Amino acid sequence: MTVDRQSVSSGTVWEDLAGYSRAVRVGDRILVAGTTATGPDGLVGGNDPAAQARFAFDKIEAAIRQLGGRLEDVVRTRVFVSDIGHWEAVARVHGERFGHIRPVNTLVEARLVGPEFLVEIEAEAIVGAGDGLGS
Repeated sequence: MTVDRQSVSSGTVWEDLAGYSRAVRVGDRILVAGTTATGPDGLVGGNDPAAQARFAFDKIEAAIRQLGGRLEDVVRTRVFVSDIGHWEAVARVHGERFGHIRPVNTLVEARLVGPEFLVEIEAEAIVGAGDGLGS
């Protein structure tokens, strides 16, 4: 049995360096890699954890859409903050984006890839899972 596999890249240097995709769709599942606030010109959001989280969620949503899903299809998120003191600012942004979706969520403090990165976020979606939510 062959399962269709699609992937997308956001073009960051890390994807080529470490050999991974921004997101992969296998069947109806979309898995999105740990996503930081990195744009074409580097860090976005400066020293503001909420701004970094918003940018990361925008990148995640774009990747999911490229693979045929919607934010409403997200069933799990994992949030990593470099300083647990940022948890509430980041959690509020999560609530803005997912308050009506209510995926399973984990938030932990972790050492990220550089001190300028305050938050990194992963997501998992199942295409069609959000159909009953009415976007």
